[in-house]
Amino acid sequence: MNEYIYILKLIPRLHDEKNWTESEHEIISQHFLRLKKYCEEGIVFTAGKTVDDKGFGIVIFSAKNEEEATLFMKEDPAVKHGIMNAEVFPYRTALAR
Repeated sequence: MNEYIYILKLIPRLHDEKNWTESEHEIISQHFLRLKKYCEEGIVFTAGKTVDDKGFGIVIFSAKNEEEATLFMKEDPAVKHGIMNAEVFPYRTALAR
């Protein structure tokens, strides 16, 4: 298995919390629960976000190849439903605590 990282960015409309709909909150819940499941299964190594409203999130995970990694990213509910844009990259951990 290889390591990959995908970077997530909210669509600009959602930078302001007052623009969020009930549906978008549900999508984020699905996004979180999916990442939690794959973390528990050992596929996701870490996932998180910057603490500012206009920042970004990252997911570091394992996949067999870039095609599988891209599919994993595209199946993320936040990406699939278009509330986050994402890009995947091959990744190699150099140091970890």
